[in-house]
Amino acid sequence: MSSSKRSPCAMRESGGAAVSNQRLTKVRQPASFRLPLVCLALCAALIGAGALADEAPADSGARAPLQPIAALDVPRYMGTWYEIAKYPNWFQRKCVADTRADYRLMPDGSVQVTNRCKTASGELIDAVGQARQLGPANSPKLEVRFAPAWLAFLPFVWGDYWVIDLDEAYQLVAVSEPKRDYLWILARTPQVDPQKYQNLLARLAKKGFDLSKLEVSKQD
Repeated sequence: MSSSKRSPCAMRESGGAAVSNQRLTKVRQPASFRLPLVCLALCAALIGAGALADEAPADSGARAPLQPIAALDVPRYMGTWYEIAKYPNWFQRKCVADTRADYRLMPDGSVQVTNRCKTASGELIDAVGQARQLGPANSPKLEVRFAPAWLAFLPFVWGDYWVIDLDEAYQLVAVSEPKRDYLWILARTPQVDPQKYQNLLARLAKKGFDLSKLEVSKQD
């Protein structure tokens, strides 16, 4: 599971004791979190999201440019990630619990992204998208789309997915995009060690993220 000029649909979904949870993750509708939109409506929403993302926060000029991690081992990054916390966003508004992302490396080098979550009614919904790496094979910068494949040539259907913090064991990760408008914290398990989580939050604060906007995700 977001985007400098586009929304990075997390490859981003929706996220004392262990913290409750959630560069990519059955497959019924190719729309972000199975939003009930027809194709044209989806395109309109993506265009609108891109326009909103282009409006940088008022204090963005005072912050240093966001930097991703030095390198990403994409094959090692594949698998299931649970959403631990996130900045609330419009495309996950139906997700109330059990948000997770499953990433699968494809033969052509792209990544299949399957996002799942539970709605207030208890229904499990999902969406399948595609991620692609930008730059060299170890680049931590990726792009994700949930629009139909025949729209892949359009730049605005792709959202930035930057890995900005990742532990050496590939167990806890933070994903965002250049303008910091979106943020996801993901883990390999539904709960994470509280101290490791707090240490990650401290690093994110130093990177210029507003932690008061962070919403802890529910994992049953």
